[in-house]
Amino acid sequence: MGAAEIIDQFLDAGTFRSWDVPITQHPASPEYAAMLVEARAKTSLDESVITGEGRLRGRRVAVVASEFAFLGGSIGVAATERLTAAVERATREGLPLLASPVSGGTRMQEGTIAFLQMVKIAGAVAAHKAARLPYLTYLRSPTTGGVLASWGSLGHLTVAEPGALIGFLGPRVYRALYGEPFPEGVQTAENLFAHGLLDAVLPPSDLPAIVDRVLTVLLAPRHRTTHPPAAEEPSAPVPEPDAWTSVLISRSPRRPGVRRLLRAAATDVTPLNGTGTGEVDHGIMLALARFGGAPCVLLGQDRRHQDAHQPLGPAALREARRGMRLAVELQLPLVTVIDTPGAALSQAAEEGGLAGEIARCLADLVTLDAPTVSVLLGQGTGGAALALVPTDRVIAARHAWLSPLPPEGASAIVHRDIGHAAEMAAEQGVRSGDLQRAGIVDRIVEELPDAADEPVEFCRRLGRVLADELYQLMPVPPTERLRRRHRRYRDLGLPG
Repeated sequence: MGAAEIIDQFLDAGTFRSWDVPITQHPASPEYAAMLVEARAKTSLDESVITGEGRLRGRRVAVVASEFAFLGGSIGVAATERLTAAVERATREGLPLLASPVSGGTRMQEGTIAFLQMVKIAGAVAAHKAARLPYLTYLRSPTTGGVLASWGSLGHLTVAEPGALIGFLGPRVYRALYGEPFPEGVQTAENLFAHGLLDAVLPPSDLPAIVDRVLTVLLAPRHRTTHPPAAEEPSAPVPEPDAWTSVLISRSPRRPGVRRLLRAAATDVTPLNGTGTGEVDHGIMLALARFGGAPCVLLGQDRRHQDAHQPLGPAALREARRGMRLAVELQLPLVTVIDTPGAALSQAAEEGGLAGEIARCLADLVTLDAPTVSVLLGQGTGGAALALVPTDRVIAARHAWLSPLPPEGASAIVHRDIGHAAEMAAEQGVRSGDLQRAGIVDRIVEELPDAADEPVEFCRRLGRVLADELYQLMPVPPTERLRRRHRRYRDLGLPG
């Protein structure tokens, strides 16, 4: 699919308007000049990229796309100037930018000067993102070399064409250098998705819907545009359960988790995938979503993908930190959902830097330049839970709890057995009511009497509370929000 065709797939019919100006080139050799003449005749284009703007589902967006039929989509000085000018114009005009590279990489006929043009493109994209503007990429086949290592890998969201060849070193070059083929199946979109380097693998026909959904979240108003009913409270007081009862209820396989919460209470949900640096841990879910119209980056511990054989590992926390970075880059609120029996206790977790990732999550969260809300949804065991707690506001389900260890583990340390687990849960103040009295939790969402018995109604109640908290936080000036957060956790546990 050529550049013009992919832009037609992105945009509403008849809305594309080119930003390209005629190119003046001075080829270094007659042979290169002849190649340019031939490429122009073949494609009816004057370079390997086209740029412009149009409407996507009625929303104005900027687009840049490569044309592989023009010298393999390679990037030289003239193509770089066109790309950079388009990125800078999109930034000046405050437009979301959709990029669709397909390229063999640097234009070899222009040598090292062409190679260094990737610095210029990456700088322009970085400035666009620093302006809090969306940058979304769709990688076509093939996308390799310096193009992948610059503007192809900087998207807030990165999607690829099914079966696309995507890799830093092109397979033809690898064979020429090493005398053997590159290992099969490595440089495919599907394999990169499996390793957390892509957010999705989709055909071009699916692009308008997913881009529209993403932009609906990223560009959503940061203030209430409607006044939905407030999150209702029970008409009569609900008796507070004892701590051990809540612990047992929280462990029920029927209990709703983060996926049920998104299905029942959120709209415009777009799952993201992996750390972006080669790791995936399905124990955490990362998504863009809206609750009652309020936009957010959501990162939640997924109870469905955590057990003794598949505990939460360091990669899950690195994926969580990707979500934190996105919240800052896009100036979106961050919602964390805590629901974990605990982090992995293994050689792999130790060698993968689990303790360091917990520390970095804590440091990132308490200093994050974005509104933050955490939800204690179920089990809240140990460092894996703590890593996602320190936010501006903390909401808890009635039977959620938070503890340094599971009560059985605390019992083993203090009593040298697990028979005192219920007693330890009570003494340690792990239940939601205890946490609220201690100033750790701000609001409790009741379960009537157990979220497992009313999963949809409970999730909708929680969703309304989330929307209310997000809308209250978003107007607060960042310096004031950070001051309150710092004071909250600095003074926790002090008298008065």
